[in-house]
Order: sequence, then structure tokens, then C-alpha cells
Amino acid sequence: MTLTEIDRNLLKRCLAEEPGAWRDFVDRFVGLFVHVINHTGHARSIRLSPDDVDDLCAEIFLALLASDYRVLRQFRARSSLATYLTVVARRIVVHQLARRRMDEALGQVGAHYAAVGAAESTGHQQQFPIDNRDEVQNLLQELPPADAEVVRQFHLEGKSYREISSRLGIPENSIGPTLTRARDKMQQKSVQS
Repeated sequence: MTLTEIDRNLLKRCLAEEPGAWRDFVDRFVGLFVHVINHTGHARSIRLSPDDVDDLCAEIFLALLASDYRVLRQFRARSSLATYLTVVARRIVVHQLARRRMDEALGQVGAHYAAVGAAESTGHQQQFPIDNRDEVQNLLQELPPADAEVVRQFHLEGKSYREISSRLGIPENSIGPTLTRARDKMQQKSVQS
């Protein structure tokens, strides 16, 4: 499908920052973005609340506005604008969902260390918070390769159990226990450090 005249004019108006153009753009494509968000969440077995959908939609629009409409300026009209925006939106959503999953994982590990720190009233053993991606990567090196790959795909790449099972050729019901074992090993290793 090629670029329609309506979309060509809308894009031109947005890039020229004509009054009302952005509102028209949002009205035209917000439904598409909501569909992409819901479909991507479903495909990754992630339940999204209406607030999550709103937040992800806002992330998409912010990315489109960033750097003086850079993403829109990169459109080369080799497809329909809707197709291009679908690809862009999906990439943004996948990235945001992976980031959220990583933040949740770090929050769980961080909560564990907070509980350990609170339980140790002597304060002799220092709490080891995991607060960045580099620390997680270092800890992954301490895991057996198969476990590290499951953790990497789930927490860093945002893959669903089904996707991991398919990619690694392992039973889907073995992924949860593998993640639990890996987290326990990571926690033990970081407490020992």
C-alpha cells in the first residue's frame, strides 16, 4: 500500500508545524497505536491496564515528537504512513515493555536486599542493591549458560515464556522454575560479594 494523499498532507502539515496539525495526527493514529500496544502486550503474555496503554501511547507520541519530528522526517513513503507508524510503535512498545520487565525484576531483587538489610540489625553485612543493567549483566556471567540465556531473554529482552520456549527449544513450564533458580543464584552471589 502506498502513501495516501490525506496522509501525505497530514505529514506535511505536522512537519511544517501548522496549527491543529498535530491534533489531527493524534486523532488519526491514536487508535492504531492503542491496537499495536494491546496486540504487542497480548503477544508477549503481558496484561496491560488502561493506564499502561495510556503511558505507552504517550511514549509513542513523545518519540514521534522528539528531535523535531525526527522519526516522521525519516519516513521515505515506501509504504503507507500507517504501516510505517505500526513498525515504529511496535518497536517503542517492545522496548518499553522490556524496560518495565527489567525494572520489575530489579525491584524484586532490590526488595529482597532491603528485607535482608532490615533483618540484620547489626549492619555488619552490607546490602548489595542491583540498580543497573551492567550489574545484572555481570551477575548473569555467574549463571550456567542455559539459565543465563533464559534470564536474559525474559528480563532484558522482554520475551514471553512462549517465545523463550520456542527460541531455546525448552518446555514452557520449565521457564518459571529456571528463572526462580537463577534469581536465587544471583541473589546468593551478590550477597557474597
